[in-house]
Parts: sequence; structure tokens; C-alpha cells
Amino acid sequence: MSDLIIFSKQGSVGVITVNNPPVNALSPGVPEGIADGLKQFAEDAEVKAIVLIGGGRTFIAGADIKEFGKITSGAKRESTLLPVMLAMEDSAKPVVVAIHGTAFGGGLEVAMGGHYRVAVPSALVGQPEVKLGIIPGAAGTQRLPRLAGVELATKMCAFGEPVKADVALAAGILDRIIDGDLLTGAVAFANEMADKGGPYPKPRDRTATGNAAVFAEARATAKKTHRNQAAPLAAIDAVELATTLPFAEGCQREREIFEKCLFSTQSKAMIHSFFGEREVAKIPGIGKDTPVREIKRAAVIGAGTMGGGITMNFVNAGIPVILKESSSEALERGLAIIRKNYSNSVAKGRFSAEVMEQRMALITPQLTYDGFDQVDIITEAAFEGMALKKEIFAAIDGIAKPGCILASNTSTLSIDEIASATSRPADVIGTHYFSPANVMRLLEIVRGAATGSDVIATSMGLAKKLNKVGVLVGNCRGFVGNRMIHCYGREAQFLVEEGATPQQVDAALYQWGMAMGPLAMGDLAGLDVGWRIRKEFKHLEKPGLRVPMVADELCEMGRFGQKTGAGWYLYDDKRKPSPDPVVDDLIGRLTAGAGIARRTISDEEIIERTLYALVNEGARILEEKIALRPVDIDVIYLTGYGFPVYRGGPMFYADTVGLPEVYRRAKEFEAQHGELWEPAPLLKKLAEEGKTFTQWAKEVS
Repeated sequence: MSDLIIFSKQGSVGVITVNNPPVNALSPGVPEGIADGLKQFAEDAEVKAIVLIGGGRTFIAGADIKEFGKITSGAKRESTLLPVMLAMEDSAKPVVVAIHGTAFGGGLEVAMGGHYRVAVPSALVGQPEVKLGIIPGAAGTQRLPRLAGVELATKMCAFGEPVKADVALAAGILDRIIDGDLLTGAVAFANEMADKGGPYPKPRDRTATGNAAVFAEARATAKKTHRNQAAPLAAIDAVELATTLPFAEGCQREREIFEKCLFSTQSKAMIHSFFGEREVAKIPGIGKDTPVREIKRAAVIGAGTMGGGITMNFVNAGIPVILKESSSEALERGLAIIRKNYSNSVAKGRFSAEVMEQRMALITPQLTYDGFDQVDIITEAAFEGMALKKEIFAAIDGIAKPGCILASNTSTLSIDEIASATSRPADVIGTHYFSPANVMRLLEIVRGAATGSDVIATSMGLAKKLNKVGVLVGNCRGFVGNRMIHCYGREAQFLVEEGATPQQVDAALYQWGMAMGPLAMGDLAGLDVGWRIRKEFKHLEKPGLRVPMVADELCEMGRFGQKTGAGWYLYDDKRKPSPDPVVDDLIGRLTAGAGIARRTISDEEIIERTLYALVNEGARILEEKIALRPVDIDVIYLTGYGFPVYRGGPMFYADTVGLPEVYRRAKEFEAQHGELWEPAPLLKKLAEEGKTFTQWAKEVS
């Protein structure tokens, strides 16, 4: 017996407790320990039934994902779980699996190896493997349809969403819901089953009945909702095999499909993303012993789109907010939008009207700075103009209590210059939310030259409390995300000027996997936002350097995107886009005046020009230490910019293409389009050495 597994007895019931905190992952030693417990209790004449339960806060939340790397490296190939589950099913004594918390992935597979399953009412069960680009690999696709039927099994395996205990009970995944103490209830149930006597039910002996319509509908849904992803379709194939093959053969085929998925680039990218969200929380020099400030009350300046969303983030986390605006009209408009957002959530059943009113009650709307001396963080969400932001920070510097964090939601402006308007630069930090701020997961946390370590640590912790993925970045124009997206959007516009249509550019990148094309994204965000920023920084432009022409002209025409009904596209009252001949005429007129010869442009060139521009700028950002690691850039793009998770982020994607190829094309684009395409020194170095960004990160860490 290892420390990972604890054996005990409750009367005549042997209890096997998984003890691998925090989530009882199926790390090496756990399956083997369960097997040892089964064997020990099988040989114990005093034991008439066995209960398998998780210690701590959950049952088994899944596999140890690090073990997948051992398989792809060739160090490990055989599943250690299948033999354990077969031993459970073949036990002459009834095996009851007791579930609290979650039974996900390998955890549910283990549970389905028992004769019976019981759970607390709050338990969740699921097969979320597709979120890592793989399918269940230890009979999950074979046992689940035999227990729950193909319709629910297909949904769970193909789309990865968990089901609640009551749904699992109705479907046949669970045999009983236990009110009260789980172990006590599970032991009583085990005694009850033992008294009834065998034979005890084996899920593998049941029949899964096929349903062609279910599989066809699931495949159609997967192609729409999980565009370009292989794992959902592979999971459907595997579940369907349970209806046509004997159990053992189905398990063999499942394992083959599992390994094909695991060795794919898509799975490697999705596992990279999974670990990346955990990696970005680790800040060199800021450990668990770094002091943090308590955030009990907040204030937000500006009730516009961003300020309203930021306010919702705070109150959703139970933090009261003073929401300040400069006019009653703007304040009332902002509050109305917040209420409308909450009403939509109530209508969709996400929470009750009572919860909505509780959240609205946490907002104190006002036109003054009253009470700002009592809050723990002030977040400025005013328009993107340095003069205005410095005026605001000078004002709150004279009001805020000592230790209050002064945060700016700026998307491009210098945190150091903003901080210079205060007497406390150590308290100033950038918290760059992404629109809509109450929905988007990314929060770029911008470190100024003087920002205190405790302010950084507090902001990273606050991001987690607000259900955001906080990524620490350095201070420069646009920080990481917007500095890179500028290059991406620049090339998209150049491609339009050179001969592509806006819809061709957007369609090419959408089909490649982006959540939306760059021009449609500009219309959604508001073209005036970038226009205002370009005006702010116009004095920094290098004379003679090519700049896009069309977007600024659209703004001069009052076409700001969806909010004005026209931008790159025309929008109807439901914001559905359509091509606009006015835009085509504008492009033709501007490019003719600039002497640009229009040509036929391929989708391949669109993809390479836009994505390699991202990568090249990302390499510069790494050299300048604006981003801590390549994975930080990847997480920013995966959580904030609609980059497809199955491609892993721009830097990981470049590694999969091969940096020599990215560098070669960058050099070709430099020859064709000039100095904007000069390859970053780091890209050149790694390409010539035949290395990846991932390898470089390990070498310099």
C-alpha cells in the first residue's frame, strides 16, 4: 500500500480511499494501489463488499495529464486502468464506487468499472477528453453507451460537457444518490447489495443499441461547434463502435483512436494550452510568500462598454463597486446596459432574478469621487487618451487611501507615464480587460517600472477571483496582445489594398480557425477605437513607411463598425454583415491614388502574411522581455483574440510549421514589401539553429 491509497474497514465493508490531492488524479501508483486494495479485500474473509471513494474534495477528477507525454515519447504505451476496471467487474464481492466532487475522464472510466455507482447530489460526471484533443482511452466510449445509451454517451464523449448527479441517475450511470454522509451511505448500499447476493452487474456485458440519427446529428453539430477539430468526430466514431463490436474489440479500437488523437498536433496544442494557463500564473521573483493586499471594495471610473463590464466582474465576485461617470445620462445608460446583460442571463436560466438584484445592489452609481477614499482598488476605464488618463490619476492620487491599487484599463498607453501623474507609482498597474469585459477571460496585467511586487501578486490573485486568466506583461505600446494584433491587422488591410476583398481575407482566416476574420473583428470592436489610438501615436510614425489607408477613411465617413451599422461591412438590425459596394469603391479609389497595382491573392498568402506577422512581432516581444515566455503570448491569443485552441497559439503554431519555414517566408515578404517584414533577430537565430520557441524558453528559464 502506498500513501496514494488508504485501506480501511467499515464493519464488513472494505474501503479503498484515493489520497492524491488536490484532485486525486490517476498518477502512477493510483491505479496500482486500487488493484492492490481489490486483491487484499478479495482475500479478506471478513469483507463482504468493497467501496471505492475519493479523499478530500473530490473523487477522481481525471488522468494525470503529464502521463500523456510519456506515451508520445514512447516511454509508456499500455493503459494501466483497463486491467483495474476488469478486476473490479470480475470481483466476487460487490464493488460500489462513491462519487463526490467530480468523476471526470479516467475518473468516470474507473467508476464505470464498479458494479454500482452512488453519488452526492452535487456531484458531476463527465468525459471531457475532447478538450485536450483526445478521446477516452480506457473503455469510456465502450462502457458509457452501455450504461447510459448512445445519445447521452455521444454528447458526453464528443462535446466534453459534464452532467449532474440527477441526470446521471436517470440515465443509468448512477444507481443511487446519497443524501448525507457519502461514505456512510455508500457502506450501507454496499451491505444492501451484498445481502442480495450476486451475480453483480457488469457494464461491459450490457448491449449498446445503435442509432444512426443520433450519430449523424452529433457529427453535424461537431462540425459547426468544434470547427476543424478531429477529436469530437473521433469520439463519435468510438461510441458508435460500442454498438457494433464486442466489448474487448471495441476497447482495442478505442485505444487505437485514442493514440492517433494523442499523437496529433491538435492534441499537443490543446495540452500545451491546458498547461499554459497554469504556467502564466507563475511569475519569477513573486512567490507564494509575496504579501498581497485585501480587495474588499472597488471603484470604477467610466460606465461605458468597458467600465460596465469591469463593474460586472467585481460584483459577480461579490465585491461592492462605486461606479462613477461624468454625466447622469452616461451613468444611467451604463446601468441600463448592466441590467440588460443580467436580465439576459436570467432569461437563459443562468441565475435567478433575485441574484440579479443582489448584484445590482452592490453597485453604487454616482457622479463624484465620494467614497473613493474607502476602496481598495480604483480602476479607470475612460477613453484611450493620455491627457485624460493622467488627469484622472492625478485626481484619485489625492483621494485614495494609502495602499489602494490604482489600475488603468488602457489598451496601449504607457503605464509609466500614467503613473507619473501620481505620487505613488508603486501602486499603479495596468489591468487591460478585453471586450466584452464581463465575458472575455483574458486580463493583461501590465507591470510598470515602479509597480510593487505586492501589487502584481494582488492583481494576479484578483484576476483568478474574477474568473479571468491573468497574464503579466511589460510596458510598451499595445503591450503584448494589441502590439501584435496591430501587425496582423496591418497585413490584413494591405492584402485588401493589394487585391483581396474584405470577405476573402476574413473567410480565409475563419476557415483556418480564427473565431472571426480581422476586418469583421475590427467592426465588432469599433473601428474608431483603433482610429483614436493611431491619432494618439501619429507623431511616432516613421516618415515614408507604408501605413494602411482604408480603415481611417472609413472612420472619417462615420463608419465605425457594427455600432453604426456600417464599417468594412453593412449591418442589418440584427447585426448580420453583408458586403458593401461603397467599401469596394473606396478601396479602388484609394489604391489607384497610391499607385498600388491590384492582383489576385491566394488564401495561402492571406494566412501566411497575417499569421507570420504575428509570430515575427511575438519574437521581438520575447527578446524585449515584454512577455515572460512564448506560452504567455499563446495564452493571450487563445483567451483574448479568438486564436483556435487546437493550433496552440501563434508561437506554438510557428513551432509546428517550423521556424526555418516561417523565417524563409518572412525574408521573402521583406524583399517584396519592405522593412516592416524585417525578421526579428530571435526568429532568425532559432531558425538558423533549427530550434523552436518552446526549446528556447526551456534554455533561458
